[in-house]
Amino acid sequence: MGQVLVLNASYEPLNITNWRRAIVLLLKGKAEQLEHNGKIIYAGFPLPTVIRLRHYVRVPYREIPLTRRNILDRDGHTCQYCGTTGEGLTLDHVLPRSRGGGDTWENMVTACNHCNVRKGNRTPTEAAMPLGISPRRPHSSLYFEMRKSVQSGHHKEWRKYIIGV
Repeated sequence: MGQVLVLNASYEPLNITNWRRAIVLLLKGKAEQLEHNGKIIYAGFPLPTVIRLRHYVRVPYREIPLTRRNILDRDGHTCQYCGTTGEGLTLDHVLPRSRGGGDTWENMVTACNHCNVRKGNRTPTEAAMPLGISPRRPHSSLYFEMRKSVQSGHHKEWRKYIIGV
């Protein structure tokens, strides 16, 4: 039936849960419903899509691993040089490794094969290939999941709770 966005008492996104778990939190009084999709579970109880916890939960900071999949997700599976999407995307070092560039969030972008070969062992400035968006460390792994749901047309009501979507 759907996923439910769970917000902390401070309205910051905490996680995505299933509708059954969300109903349990609502019935126990641990959360309040902020958004629903209009579907009714039982007499007068709409199916939630966004809930907010009544008490603040402290969440420890978790480092997001630098992986190929995470970089592709961060860049929206789009070449940062020409805007191509689809199959055959690679990773490119903005400052090539041979020139001191490392494997960091701020130095790696998604690129198509054509642009990666064309750029070669140069910086984007030297190759006259400006980046679409400057690479940065993502906010959280939850951000990826929420962004995918909103951009795919599902859960449009989540948009107002997510920064930068």
